[in-house]
Amino acid sequence: MQRNGEVVIDDARRAALGLLTAVRRDDVYANLQWPAVLERYGLTGRDAAFATDLAYGTLRWSGFYDLVAAEVSSRPWTDVDPDIVDIVRLGVHQLLSMRVPDHAAVDSSCQLARAVGITDEGRVGFINGLLRAVARRDRSHWEEVVGTGKQADELAAAVTSHPRWVTEALHQALALHTQGEISDEALCAALLANNEPSRPTVAFLDDPPVLDAGLTPGRWSRRAATVDAGLPAKVQAVREGRAIVQDEGSQLVVEALLAVPVSPPESAWLDMCAGPGGKAAVLASHARTQSVDFVAVELHAHRAALVESLLAAGVPEDSDVAPHILTADACDRPWGSQFFDRILLDAPCTGLGALRRRPESRWRRNRDNVIELAALQRRLLATGLSSVRSGGVLAYVTCSPHIAETIDVVEEVLLHIDDVQILDAREFLPNVPDLGPGPHVQLWPHLHGTDAMHLTLMRRN
Repeated sequence: MQRNGEVVIDDARRAALGLLTAVRRDDVYANLQWPAVLERYGLTGRDAAFATDLAYGTLRWSGFYDLVAAEVSSRPWTDVDPDIVDIVRLGVHQLLSMRVPDHAAVDSSCQLARAVGITDEGRVGFINGLLRAVARRDRSHWEEVVGTGKQADELAAAVTSHPRWVTEALHQALALHTQGEISDEALCAALLANNEPSRPTVAFLDDPPVLDAGLTPGRWSRRAATVDAGLPAKVQAVREGRAIVQDEGSQLVVEALLAVPVSPPESAWLDMCAGPGGKAAVLASHARTQSVDFVAVELHAHRAALVESLLAAGVPEDSDVAPHILTADACDRPWGSQFFDRILLDAPCTGLGALRRRPESRWRRNRDNVIELAALQRRLLATGLSSVRSGGVLAYVTCSPHIAETIDVVEEVLLHIDDVQILDAREFLPNVPDLGPGPHVQLWPHLHGTDAMHLTLMRRN
């Protein structure tokens, strides 16, 4: 934007930089912080859409942009002030991924630097020179440059902006899913799906669901709908408590758990790791209709409060079946000696399946996190299986396709348990294609348009 020949920094760019700074300095989650940032700057409509594209796109592609910047930087990129790095990344995103004229992207980045207190003209000049160098070539040129000398997973990591360890893990999971080798093109297609913004999805709690204006039916679940535009919190059904924000993949794994036949009578269901409460709300809604007790466990008090609030909103005043929320460690079996007909274990994981919605998470996790989480997942699964009654079923779920968090966890735990059978989970999602070789189910953004949810269903004999 120009006024009297001077570039004026708009609130959309200020908001985007504010989010990047908060993610880096305060370790916030972008998807949780962003609505408050939009409100703080009063951004709506096209301005909000521009700011969202700028902020989220920069977070997703920051790895690739760093490689590009390093090619033209006059100093080692790792030595550059992080505040300048954030501004450069925003500028590169506008140059290579948005329909922003080169001069506007460069000039607004320099003005943004001055607006946030970078007044040294040498530092501003560094930003200016670097972005002008990037602007001289198009994206395809820079993809070729950063990919030079790299092979397979390393190349895919560079051009799709993923850490190499993530690329290797997803490559392995995709090969297992297809039961064969994965071409470089197929791997990149799957990785690039993580960089495509996902439309917000809601799950209806009422049956049959009544879709309001501004919603489009989901692809697989009859209770799912995508939000056509705007924030899901403004959807009438969400405001009225008839629907909750929930990815369709999360809806499908709960539907599969509910579809497994269990010999009656059923008396109690359990959600072992319930926060923030989306899947628990769906389970609790079904439990009420069947007069089944529902227990939800959450380790962290603030998340347990979210679960309690969400579940309470769906309980009619005259209901005699209220959910029980326990703030405790599920590994300690806080439900005591009680056994359950159905158990959902949506285990803590790396979240590699939700990179579309959590753009910064790929840069926060590492291989050590996988090892730590897998140990916790094994403990939780062993505890859960010990609490399933004979003939009952447990759904082991992760929002990660990493084999070390999915199939390896299940197989290692079952080495020590003789009376548990793995069910073919594909049978309970009959309308969903491309679920893999079974008996486990793996969803993928590029195949199903959902988060990359993993599901294993197990029955106690």
